[in-house]
Amino acid sequence: MLTQFHRLDLNLLRVLVAIDRCRSVTEAGRRLALSQPATSNALARLREAFGDRLFVRAAGALMPTPLAERIVPIAAQHLESLEAALTEPQAFDPLRSGAEWRLSLSDLGEMVFLPPIADAVLREAPRTRLTNVAVPAERVAEALGRREIDLAIGIMDPKQRGIRSTLLFRERYVALSGRGVPAGWRARAGFVDAALVVAAPAATHHQGIAESLERQRLGHRIVVHVRHYAAIPDLVSGGQLVAVVPEMFAQIACARLKLAMWPVPLAMPLFEVGMVWHATTDVDAAQIWLRERVLRLFRRGSMAGPTAKRRAAATVAVDAASTRR
Repeated sequence: MLTQFHRLDLNLLRVLVAIDRCRSVTEAGRRLALSQPATSNALARLREAFGDRLFVRAAGALMPTPLAERIVPIAAQHLESLEAALTEPQAFDPLRSGAEWRLSLSDLGEMVFLPPIADAVLREAPRTRLTNVAVPAERVAEALGRREIDLAIGIMDPKQRGIRSTLLFRERYVALSGRGVPAGWRARAGFVDAALVVAAPAATHHQGIAESLERQRLGHRIVVHVRHYAAIPDLVSGGQLVAVVPEMFAQIACARLKLAMWPVPLAMPLFEVGMVWHATTDVDAAQIWLRERVLRLFRRGSMAGPTAKRRAAATVAVDAASTRR
């Protein structure tokens, strides 16, 4: 372990953090505008100073040793704070910017969130681009730290250092079906006879709905499991199945197809949908601009524009269908 801190070249800490983020000496050197030999020499000096290998090769990438895992987050935090203190944030001009926004949305999130985000962002910043990277929930914090993504939206509350989060809204689960399903299914006594379909996407927390039904001794009524929400509207349109889905998704599905949504006659959990980002982008004008658009679209109480119109139209359609029955 390092015993003479005053002899350490602090420029080496930038190399240390870069190698940890890239897991490659060559790529770290490219980011720092250093040659591969210069970066390798810096790593050798770090290893000598700390008396530890710091990174070892495994499965085609460099992996940090326990010592590196302990000191890199500390070094990164101080370097980022110093950079933020010494540099003025650049102004963001949406009409001229060619930024590529990298989001992490599940398949459900892509259907619910991406259309209104793309509509709002590209209307104001027409030269920018949007990419959905769809990082698994357990990797979101890491991907944000490595700047693989700019922000993520979904059911998540990461506790890792450097991760910021804000609640967008609380959502409930509802039943989605064809309009001709038996009326008795809408009561608890009849719901136990309904044939259920649930989605269990691996990258989100929505797979918990099946567990909730199991706890209420209705697991045996789940006759179809799907990995993607996109298949559900067509599955239930035939009138033989009932899906248990988030309300926002049900409203969108009812607006597009002749379906019905109704309260699940069981005690169902609420879930919280939030937006998360990395603290290093707190003062980045472009990132602030993007987050403001997401908040404007989806934070309950401040929803406006196409998102609110779609929800209102869906609600009217559902209410009208219920009245006709």
